[in-house]
Amino acid sequence: MRRFILLFTFLFVFIPNPSYAKVMELYDDQESWLIDLKPYIFEMDTALLNWNEIQRLTKHMQNIVLEKPMNAYIDHEGKIVKEKHGSMLDVIQFHSLINEVYYGEEDKRFRIPKQTIPARVDEALLKEITEKQLNRFTTYFRKENVERTHNIELAAEAINNTVIFPGERFSFNEVVGERTKERGYLPAPVIVKGEFSEDIGGGICQVSSTLFNAVDLQGIEIIERYAHSREVPYVPKGRDATVSWWGPDFSFRNKYNHPLLIQATSKYGEMTVTIYSSKDAALFKET
Repeated sequence: MRRFILLFTFLFVFIPNPSYAKVMELYDDQESWLIDLKPYIFEMDTALLNWNEIQRLTKHMQNIVLEKPMNAYIDHEGKIVKEKHGSMLDVIQFHSLINEVYYGEEDKRFRIPKQTIPARVDEALLKEITEKQLNRFTTYFRKENVERTHNIELAAEAINNTVIFPGERFSFNEVVGERTKERGYLPAPVIVKGEFSEDIGGGICQVSSTLFNAVDLQGIEIIERYAHSREVPYVPKGRDATVSWWGPDFSFRNKYNHPLLIQATSKYGEMTVTIYSSKDAALFKET
């Protein structure tokens, strides 16, 4: 079991007072923390805790304790992987424990208080929104172009398993993120001002264009879409959606009364996007 002593820089000279020398121990199933309360006491009044300093401690503990939830998703074999709930520091209970230790008679040991963070997409929801296929669109590329193929696969994986709730906006740039060398993207051909060039992440416009053709449905509001400055070979004329991290984005809004699920695959020279929802999915009625 690992044990950490949390000490923070104190901005004033502390005058020791043995009667207020309090240490609390917090633990969970894997770690434990010793917290000396001396740095969190007012210098001139040892009967009071300095809550400005305790807020710093609280933020530090929040960062240590935080476990982000993981949504349920469909793996490459088509099987649903169950969600995992996360957890966060229960701040109110944490502060209550500090008071109990400081104003009590003995140092104490507690299990660190946590609150559950539920996963946004659970197994039951995922089963429901895979009942009905709303649309499917496939484009093709030369798999021999290794760099471009790699970029398409990365971007397709980024949008795969995305769930868009009713009324929610999807942004390609926000979901895929910046296309950089550090994130695994490679230099490949791109179109800049009507001319072919080479840049990091070349090829991902095929992913955004395939997605556009898959979501161009009555129940989906296209918010932002831009065409390339010249025709591209992988979609019909006027059916492309160019994207750039510092420029155009492709975004849309779900106007169905149920969530939408994006399934995206890229293999063997084919890029496919399929849109699913509940069998009861219908458009919102105008009021």
